[in-house]
Amino acid sequence: MDFITTLDGCRIAYRWDGPQDAPVLLLSNSLGTDHAMWEPQISGLAVRFRVLRYDQRGHGRSDAPAGAYSMDRLGHDALDLLDALGIAKADFCGLSLGGMVGQWLAVHAPERIGKLILANTSAYMGLPANWQSRIDSVREQGMAPLAQASIARWFTPGFADRMPDAMAPIHAMLLATDPVGYAGCCGAIRDMDQRPTSFLNTLPTLVIAGAQDPATPVAASEFLAERARHGRIEILADAAHLSNVEQPEAFLKSMLAFLA
Repeated sequence: MDFITTLDGCRIAYRWDGPQDAPVLLLSNSLGTDHAMWEPQISGLAVRFRVLRYDQRGHGRSDAPAGAYSMDRLGHDALDLLDALGIAKADFCGLSLGGMVGQWLAVHAPERIGKLILANTSAYMGLPANWQSRIDSVREQGMAPLAQASIARWFTPGFADRMPDAMAPIHAMLLATDPVGYAGCCGAIRDMDQRPTSFLNTLPTLVIAGAQDPATPVAASEFLAERARHGRIEILADAAHLSNVEQPEAFLKSMLAFLA
């Protein structure tokens, strides 16, 4: 991993995959994971793209400053990364929290993004009190109880038993996430409501949904696709929240067809 430092002094970890002369594709991870969540797609993407992955602030090897973050700050982290690496424009794919960053970029920095993929995400994630409760819980109890609950919610029933090798890295990422950083990103989601600005997305946009996703249901994805000027939706059957892990081939196929 390499590092850049954002304008507010936070170190952000990143890595490259793929040929240096290929178009840049920026991947943004979900809450509670890191850049490695994209491993199921990397070999397929790196044939055609210069893939840039990073650890969201508060996750992986990036710094985890204390205090609540904001979607504005997380969006600027992505822009600071592009600026530091001299990248004027990139395609973008984000899942869950990463997709929320993608929504922000579409409205606030559309000139920096080519095509946009929003996966298993939403413009609004429910009552702020629910997120505050999660923040309080992780501060008091750490990541272990939350990791178990997340695994149960992120995948369809029986997936963990059928595919333990796919599950183990995700569980490890959750346990390794700094509770301070996790709580900070929860604060950004708690305070987020991108519904009023969603119609400002003029980018070519693919929204990927999991048919059995309880965290960001299909209706939330349909809203994003309908509000985008050039949006469309693909629903992956037999997938819940981390659809790129549960249906890796179908997810990659959708990405490549859209980005081609």
